[in-house]
Amino acid sequence: MTQDLGGLLGGLLGGGQSGQSGQAGGLNLGAIISAALSMFMKNQGGNLNGLMSQLQAGGLGEQAQSWVGTGKNEPVTGEQVADALGQEKVQELATKAGVTPEQAADGLAQALPQVLDKLSPNGQLPDPQALQQQLSRLMNG
Repeated sequence: MTQDLGGLLGGLLGGGQSGQSGQAGGLNLGAIISAALSMFMKNQGGNLNGLMSQLQAGGLGEQAQSWVGTGKNEPVTGEQVADALGQEKVQELATKAGVTPEQAADGLAQALPQVLDKLSPNGQLPDPQALQQQLSRLMNG
């Protein structure tokens, strides 16, 4: 799991040599996902269950569950993510990532399914302590 997640986050965070893996249409997914993971991990005490609960309460339960499950990842739009997480959180994330709120929401819509899928290869989210350690190692180099 570490290698798969490391490759995914490395591509998103690093942007890659070609500039394609970390950027989509000029959108820096690395900055967005880095800021998002930092924000969610800090606000939830290292636990992604809070993020999952928020997505479910915001009407994205089926999609979010598909990202954690072992089947196909259901897509979402930036607007759906912004509605589910709330404009205030999207604005906070946009400020931290140095992008517009629309870019932040679109980046989350693109990256969250991939990241949550890689974090849950057996259909379950990892325990908070293991997740915190793994993400800290990956994000710090």
